[in-house]
Amino acid sequence: MQDKVTFEYAIIRLVPKVEREEFFNVGVILFSKRKKFLGIKYYINPDKLKALAPELELDFLNDYLNAWKLICEGKASGGKIGAFDVSDRFRWLAACRSTIIQSSKTHPGLCDEPEKELNDIFEKYVL
Repeated sequence: MQDKVTFEYAIIRLVPKVEREEFFNVGVILFSKRKKFLGIKYYINPDKLKALAPELELDFLNDYLNAWKLICEGKASGGKIGAFDVSDRFRWLAACRSTIIQSSKTHPGLCDEPEKELNDIFEKYVL
């Protein structure tokens, strides 16, 4: 049996009107230092988007979140931030922002498999 490892995660939120501070969850970022894992899952429900922010384009938001995915993967296509160490990439993605895509505060936990934990948190808080 594997030892449990610590992880941190943040919920990705869509904040259509930043000044109103209303949001809905669209994804999860999860980081495990011991496993050297950084993963992201996201899904923007088009019906929720249409109801809460019909002026926003789904393709634009998906492109924005895809850029976060490229940063998570740490490839050259992730730009300068994608070249950062894995923990620095997580900190950058989970940093406080005043944009329409924001992260919650980070939350810690213990797990056996970070990828499975990412999927579980995603299903619980996003879908």
